[in-house]
Amino acid sequence: MLVVSSREFREKQAEYMDMADNGEQIIVQRGKNKAYSITPITDHDIYFSKEMVEKIERSLSQAKNGEVTQVIGKDALVEFLKNL
Repeated sequence: MLVVSSREFREKQAEYMDMADNGEQIIVQRGKNKAYSITPITDHDIYFSKEMVEKIERSLSQAKNGEVTQVIGKDALVEFLKNL
């Protein structure tokens, strides 16, 4: 793991990103209490939390099973949203 200052990172961005591409863990320190990890993003990365993925899967299952509420028209939508 390599820890660098934000100023040093700015000066050598390409070098540190190349290191991250090669598996090195790069931490950029910003002030006393802030730090950031430089990590390459791949096609396999998911941008949803585990909880969000579970909620999406549960919703898809409910829709597949017909467990939905059909709302037609503006007034019905307003009424539906009031009851949430």
